[in-house]
Amino acid sequence: MKFRLNGFFLSLITAVLWGILPVFLQICLQALDSMTITWIRFLFAGLVVFVLLSSQNALPNILKQLPRAQFILLIAALALVVNYVSNVKSLDYVNPETVQVVMQIAPILLMLGGIVFYKEHLNHLEIIGAVTLFVGLWLFFSPNLSLLFSSINSYNSGILLVVLAAVTWVAYALMQKVLLRSFTAKQLTLLIYFIGIFALTPFIHLSALTDLTQLQWFALLFCCLNTVIAYGCFTEALNVWSAAKVSAVIATGPVFTFISVVIAQQLLPEQFSLIKLNEFVLLGAVCVVGGSMTTALAKRKVIKPVV
Repeated sequence: MKFRLNGFFLSLITAVLWGILPVFLQICLQALDSMTITWIRFLFAGLVVFVLLSSQNALPNILKQLPRAQFILLIAALALVVNYVSNVKSLDYVNPETVQVVMQIAPILLMLGGIVFYKEHLNHLEIIGAVTLFVGLWLFFSPNLSLLFSSINSYNSGILLVVLAAVTWVAYALMQKVLLRSFTAKQLTLLIYFIGIFALTPFIHLSALTDLTQLQWFALLFCCLNTVIAYGCFTEALNVWSAAKVSAVIATGPVFTFISVVIAQQLLPEQFSLIKLNEFVLLGAVCVVGGSMTTALAKRKVIKPVV
């Protein structure tokens, strides 16, 4: 019973942290660009993981790996960089709650990737979950379908960026399954953070840090801590609880995004606005979360993400 409670609360902490993260990222975007924010998050988290692995004398040696593993590592790291940057950049165009809802397609895409690349098979619960999720997405976007499928505009540009974030996360996750044969989860995390730092360095603008307000500094610090704490809770939850149940709890992330946006709107009405809610949007959001949870509970294995 103790392990079950620990697993549930660790999963819930992860869901809350990942759910409220877009609100703080949107505050950071008022002063910093998406690449600079991602670079700082990678640097902070990379240093934490480096100190941890150093204390355990468990730093990875990439030179000992086969060229194939090195190449897959590079591609996986670049995919995750695109995932981080596009996810943050999308907040320039669409609301945090929209980002979180659309990102729920990632588990479905991962499931399809497993079928294509690892010859996995769908069960009935997975099919029901996937259908429910896509019906939910259609309902959620029903008030804005004309914008979504019209000529290029800020709204559909934001949605495309979220889809890109989901696709690149799935690409990373599928490659991670291979890389975990050569590295531990923490070693892989460290290498990907450092590759990301080098890849993003030419594109960052650290001079903008001097113009940050106190609120923006706090938001940036929270985003950095979130990267470390949320992933740590997620990893520990998987150690003490069923992966399917962990994923089902984490699928509730959009709920906490909605709550956090409501609170942010009250505190900072000039910076945040909640999407227009009607019965179709609300039902769609419920279906998306429910479909994602159903798919997670149906899966036998979950590939651990880095967030």
